[in-house]
Amino acid sequence: MIFEPTPLQGSYLIKLQPMQDERGFFVRIFCKKEFEAIGHEKEFVQMNQSCNKLKGTLRGMHYQLPPHQEIKLVRCIAGSAYDVIIDLRKHSPTYLHYFGAELSSENFCMMYVPEGFAHGFQTLADHTSLVYQHTAFYAPGSEGGLRFDDQRIGIDWPILPTCISEKDQQYPYLMESFNGIQIS
Repeated sequence: MIFEPTPLQGSYLIKLQPMQDERGFFVRIFCKKEFEAIGHEKEFVQMNQSCNKLKGTLRGMHYQLPPHQEIKLVRCIAGSAYDVIIDLRKHSPTYLHYFGAELSSENFCMMYVPEGFAHGFQTLADHTSLVYQHTAFYAPGSEGGLRFDDQRIGIDWPILPTCISEKDQQYPYLMESFNGIQIS
C-alpha cells in the first residue's frame, strides 16, 4: 500500500498494489502495521456497502458528531465514483476545504477519512458499489450533513447529479446552520 497524503491533514489517498496473474488479482486492503505507521490506532468496528444503480447518484455530505465521530476507509469495488471529503475541524488550517479523487474498481485506490470530516461521493458509472469500514458504530442521533452544492465549499462535481435522496437534498447550507457547531 502506498499512502499519499492529501492536502487535508490526516487524510490519505491509498494506492493498493495488486498482484496479478492469469487467475486474476490479489490485493491487501488493510494491514494493521501499515496503518499504524500513519498514526491509525482505532479498531474498525463496522463495515457497510453502498450499491448505486445509476451514474450521477450523489450521496453526502455526511458526518457524525462527537462522541460518535468516526474514521472511514472507503473503497470502490464495482464501477467508479468521485469520492469527496470536507475538513470540518474548526482549528485546522484547511477548515471547510475539500478534496476529491476518483475511486474505481480498476484504479485500486481507497480514501482514508479522519475524524472530523464530512464524506460523500458521486457515481461515475451505472452499478457502482463502495465498501466502507468505520471506527465507530452508527449513531442516528449524532448524524449530520452538509449540502452537496454549498457554494461556501464549492465542490466541483464531475457530472450533473441525477439521483439524490430527499434527506441529502434537505441538509442546510453552512450559513444557515453551521455557526457554532463544534465538529472536533
